[in-house]
Amino acid sequence: MNANDEKPRLIIDMDEVLADTLHKFLFLYNRDYGIRMDIHQEPGKELHENLPEHLNGQWEIYAHQKGFFRDIPPMPGAIEIVKALQARYHVYIVSAAIEFRNSLEDKLDWLAEHFPFIPWTNIAFTGDKIIAADIMIDDRIKNLAHFPGRKLLFSSPHNLLITGYERVNNWQEVAKLLL
Repeated sequence: MNANDEKPRLIIDMDEVLADTLHKFLFLYNRDYGIRMDIHQEPGKELHENLPEHLNGQWEIYAHQKGFFRDIPPMPGAIEIVKALQARYHVYIVSAAIEFRNSLEDKLDWLAEHFPFIPWTNIAFTGDKIIAADIMIDDRIKNLAHFPGRKLLFSSPHNLLITGYERVNNWQEVAKLLL
């Protein structure tokens, strides 16, 4: 908790935490290559590692396209629960958006549409997530590994084999832990 404030700071990641990025990728792979939307995703592997080898680099092409991040569906329950979390926490959205240049505007517009109650002052687009806070919710251990506060690993197929972190499988589990 902050010495200057009664509310703890909560950092929330966007992709695969607030935004169902996997759904967007699957939609595009289905549209362009006929890959089934319910393709088996082997635990511990990235989506592209579960696809035919000739499609290995396609995910990067998609992610670099203008508009890719603009129409991703929100994760079920994310909007309502994040809104409720604001009563107990200073909520910050922190996303590694610098890697995909076109994602900056898309992600800002996406947040304005789905999370208009998060002020722009509480949004950070970064490379490394070196933000001071009390709690972080993220799907990537590279972001959680050196974070000094409480770490909540949001489940995604790529991280299902990882242990040693407090895990949340969905937004209802986040609500039970933090509200």
